[in-house]
Formats: sequence, C-alpha cells, structure tokens
Amino acid sequence: MDFVEGEILAFDKPYRWTSFDVVGKTRWLLCHRLGLKKLKVGHTGTLDPLATGVVVVCTGRKTKLIDQLQNHTKEYVATLQIGATTPSYDLEKPIDATYSTEHITRALIDEVIPTFLGEQWQVPPMFSAVKVDGKRAYELARKGQEAELKAKLLVIDEIEVLSFDAETMQLVLRISCSKGTYIRALARDIGERLSSGAHLIALRRTRVGDIRVEDCMNFEQFTQLIDNETKSIQI
Repeated sequence: MDFVEGEILAFDKPYRWTSFDVVGKTRWLLCHRLGLKKLKVGHTGTLDPLATGVVVVCTGRKTKLIDQLQNHTKEYVATLQIGATTPSYDLEKPIDATYSTEHITRALIDEVIPTFLGEQWQVPPMFSAVKVDGKRAYELARKGQEAELKAKLLVIDEIEVLSFDAETMQLVLRISCSKGTYIRALARDIGERLSSGAHLIALRRTRVGDIRVEDCMNFEQFTQLIDNETKSIQI
C-alpha cells in the first residue's frame, strides 16, 4: 500500500470518537510508524460522536476524491425512543419534554414510516455543524442562542422497521439515504408525525456506498496493517 500516493481506508468508528478523531489517529499512526513529517488525510462524511460504524478516510492524493465519495448513499440502523425529546435530538442532552404514547401502535408506525420515503425537506438540528453567519450551529446552541436553520432537500431511498417494542416504546429502523441526512432530525420528525415526540438513543452507520461495516477495520487492525507494510518494504 502507498499511503502517500493515496489509499482509501474504511474504519468502524468507536463510540464517542468524532470523525476528526479518526482522521487524527490515522494521520498520527501513519506519520509515526512510516517516519513521515506530514501527510494529507481526510474523511468523506461526518458521523456523530454518539454513533458508531463506517467512516471512510482518504490519504495522500486520494484526498482529491473526498467530494466525490461524500455523495455516496449511506445506510444506518437507528434506535428511537418514542415519547420524549431532547434539545440535541439524541443522548447528548437530557430529556426536555415527555409526551403521551398511549395511541402508539405497530399499525400506526407502519402507516407513518413509509411517508418518509423519497424526497424530504429536513431542518438540520441546532446541535450540528451547519454554518449560520459563519459560525457552527452547535456553537450557538451550546451558548443558548437561537438561530433559524433552512430546510434542506434530501432523499430517503429506503426506510424499514426492524423492530418495535410497545412496552419500552423503542423503535429500530434501517435507513438508506442521501448525503446531508441527519438521522437525529429524522427521529424528531418521526416523533412529530406520530403525534408524540422521539429522540435517537443509538445509531450505527452500516454502509457508505459499497463499503459495509463488515469490511471496516478497527485501529488495532490498522496498526498491524501498517506494521506488515513496513516489514514488507524493509524486506
């Protein structure tokens, strides 16, 4: 492998790591173990810290492909908690409101979920990296400031109910969608369309384009890969 000429690497991002943590760890390992002073490294799409799964990283000259790779379809498995909301639409912030769930049935869910197929206008979360007057929305949100975020057009190619627990009010979905889709915001919108509330309690990105999570490395495996490459060069 030639990391300077460029490689496309797929990692299974650990829980609570940012996508930039993945990029930083990749760059540090490559520079440290290969004796490089600097190396271009970038990711092809942000994944929230509270999510796990596929993060695609490009090195060297392959970083020129990042814009192209960002447009690939992404697939997620998401777990929603129905009946409560949080300001961040996930577990980053505590519950701020609770709602009745007595009317929530599997039949209602099966009626509502298909309405999210196809083109959708979605307002991004305030706790997101969307820029507002040159500042990230999450920077304003963490200061308690409000900002009006514009809805963006996206496409949901597939949305499937994997399971629904009527006792815990937890709903598990598989979602295949376009670039720019916020699954946290989708959880918010599903809650509203169910005439209740909802927030995301677990998220795993299972695919980016043709790269599936089963194809991804952890950093222990990546370290071993670099060491093997180093040994082969020395031989």
